[in-house]
Amino acid sequence: MTTPALSVDDAIKTRISIRAFRADPVPEALVREVLDVARWSPSGGNVQPWKVIAVAGAERQAVIDVARKANMANPAGEEGDHPIYPANLWAPHRDWRFKVGEDMYAKLGIPREDKFARLAWVSRNFEFFGAPVGLFFAIDTRMGHGQWAHLGMFMQTLALAAEARGLGTCMQEAWGRVRVTLKAHFQLPESEMIYCGMALGWPDRDAPVNTLRSDRAGVDEFATFKGF
Repeated sequence: MTTPALSVDDAIKTRISIRAFRADPVPEALVREVLDVARWSPSGGNVQPWKVIAVAGAERQAVIDVARKANMANPAGEEGDHPIYPANLWAPHRDWRFKVGEDMYAKLGIPREDKFARLAWVSRNFEFFGAPVGLFFAIDTRMGHGQWAHLGMFMQTLALAAEARGLGTCMQEAWGRVRVTLKAHFQLPESEMIYCGMALGWPDRDAPVNTLRSDRAGVDEFATFKGF
């Protein structure tokens, strides 16, 4: 097993969404190693509601191809009753989302008026931003809201385990736009759905977009302390 080089605090603070990867493959053994760590994530009642589909090589390309066709056929997406964001996101959450988007396009050198270039960049989501491995997270729709939180904790643990081994990740809710297509492609049972995807690979440290660090609210903006 690879020895992690980062402390937990360092892994949390250095992890960012990587949107440019080197082409170097990630061995299956290393993907398994990261998943082996992530399986120890918290899970209320030990329900363990997560399922993972890892794709590389020809299987990765097949997913890219079916997503491209789905997006061309239905540009509005297939989110259904599980939209990625609320219909009318409110402040300050709307403002944070807008700012990180503008900061990212500034790193890429894409002005606001260049709609075509921005759409082309968005389409890179469905190519895993060049990462050699794609991970998909499935959950049974009969699960409650608590189990969705467990899945999120699993994903975070996986991302931190990857970070500690020099890998980069990007959690990709954008794959929710082709959930119906992915369900059919992976032949999931009727009760299961794809929640989102994740790009996994070796970060391209020279890519300007990988210098993006999103702003975060300070502790006193989201926490209330009582009884101390």
